[in-house]
Amino acid sequence: MKLDLSEIPKSSSKSNNKTGLPVWLLGLGMERLRVDMNRLLALLFHQGVLDEQFIQLQQLQDDSSPNFISEVVNIYFNESDKLLRNLTNLLMEKDLKVDYKKIGMHINQFMGSSSSIGAKRVRNVCVDFRAASEMANRFGCLRALEMVEHEYCYLKNNLHEYFHLEQQLALAAIIRYPIQN
Repeated sequence: MKLDLSEIPKSSSKSNNKTGLPVWLLGLGMERLRVDMNRLLALLFHQGVLDEQFIQLQQLQDDSSPNFISEVVNIYFNESDKLLRNLTNLLMEKDLKVDYKKIGMHINQFMGSSSSIGAKRVRNVCVDFRAASEMANRFGCLRALEMVEHEYCYLKNNLHEYFHLEQQLALAAIIRYPIQN
């Protein structure tokens, strides 16, 4: 595997003064990447963003499926984006006749998929959303949709960061350049 170093922005990581290469390319930053990944996950667990289901997903990843978690989570993101669009469209009907049964079905699907990847806070705000839809409370649904979108974006941004660190770590494990004197 050949890597074109000109395509890697030098500002993406700290660089070694002698080579100008990012530290992780030299293999020196691998431990730092591991620490950053662990800190990010610990923060997400501490905040209640993730739960033990995410750990169970991690345990399913192995050498035969090294991208298992990122693939499952990306499927979740793609499906969730569609569900959020559908929920928004249902709540923004012009004739003010909201189909709360359909909203409830979408929320249940969103809750289930969020539970399956360990997205605890997203799942929890979906519970409030479902309650508002069962009471046919349009204002409550709109407020709950806003909360779901907020928690979902927070989860998505942090998991994207986690997977970015994971990719850097994988590259650092494969590609090592000798330090020049």
